[in-house]
Amino acid sequence: MASTDRKQNVVSALCKHLSMLSLDPNSYTSNLDKDIKSLCIDIFNSTPSGPSITKDNELMKWVDFASNFPVDSGASFKALSELNEDLSKKSVISGDGFKILEADIVVFATVHSSVISLSNSDRNKLPHLLRWMDYIQTKGDVGETFQKVLLEKVPFVPPASKGVKKAEMESDAKKTEPETKQASSSDVDSKKKNNSGVKKAAADNQTSAEKKLPEKVDEKDKDISISLLKLQIGHIKKAYKHPSADSLLVEEIDVGEAKCRQVVSGLAKFCSPEQLTNRLVVLVTNMKPSKLRDVASEGMVLCASNEDHTVVEPLIAPEGAKVGECVSFSGHDGKPEDVLNPKKKQFDKIAVNLFTDDKGIATFKGIPFMTSAGPCTSSIPRATIK
Repeated sequence: MASTDRKQNVVSALCKHLSMLSLDPNSYTSNLDKDIKSLCIDIFNSTPSGPSITKDNELMKWVDFASNFPVDSGASFKALSELNEDLSKKSVISGDGFKILEADIVVFATVHSSVISLSNSDRNKLPHLLRWMDYIQTKGDVGETFQKVLLEKVPFVPPASKGVKKAEMESDAKKTEPETKQASSSDVDSKKKNNSGVKKAAADNQTSAEKKLPEKVDEKDKDISISLLKLQIGHIKKAYKHPSADSLLVEEIDVGEAKCRQVVSGLAKFCSPEQLTNRLVVLVTNMKPSKLRDVASEGMVLCASNEDHTVVEPLIAPEGAKVGECVSFSGHDGKPEDVLNPKKKQFDKIAVNLFTDDKGIATFKGIPFMTSAGPCTSSIPRATIK
């Protein structure tokens, strides 16, 4: 049977998640002799949509998981390993990650104490579970009673900056060497001056490296810029399976034009048509129209992908973004191409600089995808965007 602390965690987190309904967790803590499933059902039945919630088979499957989660540390680690394996195939436990659902909250609150008590070596065996927990504790509203699960994140260096970093290091090394030889170990003031000189040299070298970087780009590609893309917020009105390709979906997307655009996306393995319907997405609207397996496509939905391409999701446009509005990038105010030239591979050259940062914000060379309602995001940090 679950410990009292675990039950309190679930009640507290679920009531906080449903805080708009003004649920008081103290109303349920007097019934902690019940199992987690019974407590969850009591809370769900306190909401206007309670009867329909408890009929959600997917949700109740995870409530059963939480209710039966073992107390023994050895058995609980096995259950955590199975959950880690399940999360290797998807970004969240239930739904598509655009909105955190009750199943994720219940499971998070259930396993939290077990994860907190794990050794670092055991945590390293559960990367997908840790990634998910970091997302829930960052994006979900579970209250302040949960100790933060610390996740060691590898600093992400965008592809465009790698050459700059290398140039800085090489240049710093050359400039620092003669200054070091001139420094006197007995002269403190001299050391301070030299250190100051090194810092100035490093700053100069960075500016120099940044100026030199475009020289490595082919002359005819100097005009490649994010401003060449026309990125608009689109509303998926309808989505369905491609008639002759299992890996493709077809979407009808409103971007504020006279009629919806038909777009073909390779998302069938990652999203269902139902999960895409009524979603706001970021659409490249100046791609040259093409056909994918005999179905016309008039754009491209931008998606974030993890490193091994096992988790892929459309970028999340912020709530309140206007259908049809263009995504903007600070400092890049050029006019988009009427139609991108596929022979010049313009999109591919721009895409190498598209990624999400540590917080999941979509960026071009670190500059956020901005709308009138805020930046576009993803549940996948440090992801590539294409």
